[in-house]
Amino acid sequence: MKTEMRKHYHEYIEKFKKATPEEIQEKMKKAIDELESSNDGEGLSTGEKAPNFNLPDAKGETVELYEQLKSGPVVLTFYRGGWCPYCNMELRAYQQILDEIHGQGAELMAISPQTPDQSLTTQEKNELNYHVLSDVGNEVANQYNLVYPLPDYLVEVYKDKGLNVDKHNGDETWTLPVSATYIIDTDGTIVYDYTKADYKDRAEPSDVLEELKKINN
Repeated sequence: MKTEMRKHYHEYIEKFKKATPEEIQEKMKKAIDELESSNDGEGLSTGEKAPNFNLPDAKGETVELYEQLKSGPVVLTFYRGGWCPYCNMELRAYQQILDEIHGQGAELMAISPQTPDQSLTTQEKNELNYHVLSDVGNEVANQYNLVYPLPDYLVEVYKDKGLNVDKHNGDETWTLPVSATYIIDTDGTIVYDYTKADYKDRAEPSDVLEELKKINN
């Protein structure tokens, strides 16, 4: 099943370009370029061991990665937050193929630095039936080498738009994880990774599903 995530991305990007002043677009592009040229947010690679974690889900219950791996592989995706339209489109696209992911004996987990209350809002808004986990302080994202600081000039843009990432995350750092997706096999080995500095460039969930199927073949 091919999701329409990329189509929705392109449609949103076109609307964004028409509605957003060029100066702001240039600042956003500059931030992406600077991140791409830095050592921040490079992420872990295929073949490496995935660090274990214990994180609260949207209902406050603790989820442990390696405990879940006892039952099958895990598709693990890091997203910036429910305030990010690209994240919401991605999360909904995974919901569309959730039954097929489960059909491969796998589970899906989505992690952001949002507080549990914000994660619950994200889960309910997008009608998600999988683990939506809160990594307050980006502690797990740091272990996966995904964290980067938003530059001051972009923080000001976000604040001017009324987007207070610090309140969503419950801290003052204004740091985020790079959008990244991993498939982790039952022994904890990363068998697929997709990490890009550009938050608009993400793995197509249906492609991730095809990679997941390879584990069982």
